[in-house]
Amino acid sequence: MITRHMLATLQDRAKSYPVVSLTGPRQSGKTTLVRAAFPRAAYANLEDPEQRDHARSDPKDFLLQFPGRVIIDEAQRVPDLFSWIQVEADRNHRPGRFILTGSHNFLLMRSIRQSLAGRSAVLHLHPLAFTELAGRRKLVPDKIGRTAPRAAAPPAHHELLQTLHTGFYPRIHDRGIPPQQWLADYSRTYVERDVREILSVGDLEAYHRFVSLCAGRTGQLLNLSSLASDCGITHPTARSWLSVLEAGFLVTLLRPHHRNFNKRLIKRPKLYFLDTGLLCYLLRIRSPEDLRTHHMRGQIFESFVVSEFLKAYRNAGLEPDMYFWRDSSGHEVDLILDHGETQIPIEIKSGRTFVADFLAGLHYWRDLAGLATGPAALIHGGDKAMVRQGIPVYPWWSI
Repeated sequence: MITRHMLATLQDRAKSYPVVSLTGPRQSGKTTLVRAAFPRAAYANLEDPEQRDHARSDPKDFLLQFPGRVIIDEAQRVPDLFSWIQVEADRNHRPGRFILTGSHNFLLMRSIRQSLAGRSAVLHLHPLAFTELAGRRKLVPDKIGRTAPRAAAPPAHHELLQTLHTGFYPRIHDRGIPPQQWLADYSRTYVERDVREILSVGDLEAYHRFVSLCAGRTGQLLNLSSLASDCGITHPTARSWLSVLEAGFLVTLLRPHHRNFNKRLIKRPKLYFLDTGLLCYLLRIRSPEDLRTHHMRGQIFESFVVSEFLKAYRNAGLEPDMYFWRDSSGHEVDLILDHGETQIPIEIKSGRTFVADFLAGLHYWRDLAGLATGPAALIHGGDKAMVRQGIPVYPWWSI
């Protein structure tokens, strides 16, 4: 089993809350993680028709069979159960009594808000972070850009294009399944099962087309009107379908940073897919070699970096304060980490060889912000760590 960085966070929350809820996309490793974190807990899976029927028909009796800590997998399958969990949590405040998992963030969170507000810690697990896959220390976003990167060797058996093409779903790595084969099945299952459970999508072909069009716009400003027009659907439908992709943890929207320096700013968010393997599958990139010369290589690499920071925050139990910055003149910083009084601008470049122009956007932003010596970073597709013009330059494998 690959060690997950969230394990300590999960165990810590179970010391303070009677209920801990873990959401995330299907096949991100939620069940494996909770059973490793709490090996002595009882276990119930509501995907099992018998257990689901028991929980629906007699939720009180269902819970009585578990006097101690219990893991309830796919808890959103029986929404009425949450009211009974609330009663039990109020009766017995013992921390970590219920560990709930769910693949539908929208459905699970609705039940938590209705019945378990204030009683449940909520964590979000994504597929593997690269640091988990490579067996390295976890990424700490607060430290990026403050110190020079370590001049260490890249991890053995990990090459950038192969890593991006394979993606980070645990089963691909645990079972050695060809990524394109597994991701095709995953995509088909997600659309045919999960989407129909949340939305009444009559035209699955249109939804497949919508997901592929979203993939083609990763790393770009979101234009819902254009997306809807190209897909042949209405604007409200496009907005609804995009919300399902977000709720399923397949995409994220990076908002523009509010700091404007008295300039007009772009106000639309940028769209990113959170797994580069799935993104490559949707873009019909069949091999790592195809990715080498693909016109979207830069956006795919950018998606990788954004998703790694997102995973680092959420593995620590934090909601990410991540943004991008762009003004109406075209000056841009790919990623801004906002830590209150401190903002860390990060430029992302897929090129393997450092070019001085890579730093132009960072210098421009720091000059406007009056932070000529503030923390900043460049993350690139090369293997070498360095400091150039006073800015730490990180290789892709070091995040």
